[in-house]
Amino acid sequence: MTTSVTPDTRTADDGERAYRRLVEEHRWTVPARYNMAADVADRHPGDRLALVFEDHTGHREQVVWQQIQDRSRQVAAHLHELGVRKGDRVAVLLPQRPDTPATYLGVLRTGAVLVTMSLLWADEPIRYRLADSGTTVLVTETSALERAAGFGGTVVNVDDPAIGDLAPVYDTADTAADDPALIFYTSGTTGAAKGIVHAHRTLLGHNEFRHCHDLRPGDVFYGAGDWAWSMAKLMGPLRAGAVHYVYRPAGGFDPAGLLAGMSRNKVTTALVNPTFIRKLMQDVPDAGSRHPQSLRVVCCSNEPLTADLIEWFSAQFGVTPLDYYGSTESYPLLGNFPGVPVKPGSMGRPLPGWEVALLDADGREAAVGQPGEICLRAGSNPQFPLGYWNRPEASAESFGGAWYRTKDQAVMDQDGYFWFLGRTDDVIKTSGYRVGPYEVEAVLRGHPAVAEAGVVGVPDPVRGQAVKAWIELNPGYEPGEDLARDISRFARAAHSRFAYPRLIEFVGELPRSATGKIQRAALRARDAGSTTPDGATPPRKDGRT
Repeated sequence: MTTSVTPDTRTADDGERAYRRLVEEHRWTVPARYNMAADVADRHPGDRLALVFEDHTGHREQVVWQQIQDRSRQVAAHLHELGVRKGDRVAVLLPQRPDTPATYLGVLRTGAVLVTMSLLWADEPIRYRLADSGTTVLVTETSALERAAGFGGTVVNVDDPAIGDLAPVYDTADTAADDPALIFYTSGTTGAAKGIVHAHRTLLGHNEFRHCHDLRPGDVFYGAGDWAWSMAKLMGPLRAGAVHYVYRPAGGFDPAGLLAGMSRNKVTTALVNPTFIRKLMQDVPDAGSRHPQSLRVVCCSNEPLTADLIEWFSAQFGVTPLDYYGSTESYPLLGNFPGVPVKPGSMGRPLPGWEVALLDADGREAAVGQPGEICLRAGSNPQFPLGYWNRPEASAESFGGAWYRTKDQAVMDQDGYFWFLGRTDDVIKTSGYRVGPYEVEAVLRGHPAVAEAGVVGVPDPVRGQAVKAWIELNPGYEPGEDLARDISRFARAAHSRFAYPRLIEFVGELPRSATGKIQRAALRARDAGSTTPDGATPPRKDGRT
């Protein structure tokens, strides 16, 4: 059943006390010798349930910890036979299948550096990442072997029965907590993708699963998105003793099938993103009544969580989504917490143990209500990266100073809550005003014709920059000057007289990164068009305005 909700009678003082208690009681504990795989896999009784996999056909498979422990040792033993040693790079290119977690853990048991890869990438990004990381072994499955074409190293097929014939015996490598364990690649929207190197200790810094998700042994956890971009999304809940639920659709996003599976398996806590919620709103507007849930805590990340999404989700499922914020380099810096009042639209406050500040370009702390760059004190938590792979200058620039600068802008209110404005290069300066693109996009999505919007600033001889919106339309609407004028006037009335789009261009699909984020750099690179007095762009031959 959907969790029942009682009125929240907590006061601001109650919330402040609860948050302060979390901060004051927090202590980092990082042993000198630490291996992520051993910590995640070997702490659980073998007969305890670890994962549940379902797909659109109705196939269901349960995985207990003994299977993961044995399979990870078999994978490690096989890699060792191939000559893999501590510090070597081993890439894993697998979908979310029942033995993928064990494969990841098997690589980490050897002391090798795991390079996570996604099948969502095209061939060229895969080749680039393999070459840039110096990967010597690529682990994949039968259906993806052609993606390894041209790779000069060793290819391991996890479907090879010989791996399962090995004895599940392997002594996990003795690694330091500071030894490199993972390489994640950024999306590379402004140049070549960079590999971010994380140490084994990085998992110990992911305390969002304790403080934001309130994960407990026996919880059933669902995390939206590919594991290749966030190992913590997989390893954090498993380490906490939660059962990880995975649903594999026939293709694309299947909200009805997913919600039915979450209901059937009594998922208690989840990590989703705003795009996920918007798609639910569009495709299953009566989701709560059609698919009652057992949700206790739901967290949201990847992009700002707007008040309208919080309101809809809360009304459907009786749970207030808790937004948190972070970057691939360090994640998450800020969050909201069960038992602490939520300010809809805010990213919350620094997680316990995370020293975060808003700084200006000169390193001075921004005043309350004034924009600043979100910055993390270097080395202030176990998750702080080792650097960028083979990029010493970029590593020194990003991580070698007193603060890691995220290039994200925010303001902090008088209660210490952070409010996102946008990337440093996304914040629009128009007629002397600073405009965050996310708030304009949220307003635009309130127009019945708008399915999705991307907003950036483009050069304007009078205003410095003009606000421009690229818009995907809902079915049943056709692009044209009249509709552009209507959307522009709607945003002006609903938002402000200065921060509304004076230029609108309709597109079939907005450019997105592999994680689903709108790529504003790609939008800025497009032709900005010319402004008409009514705020719409002239008609184009392709039917856009």
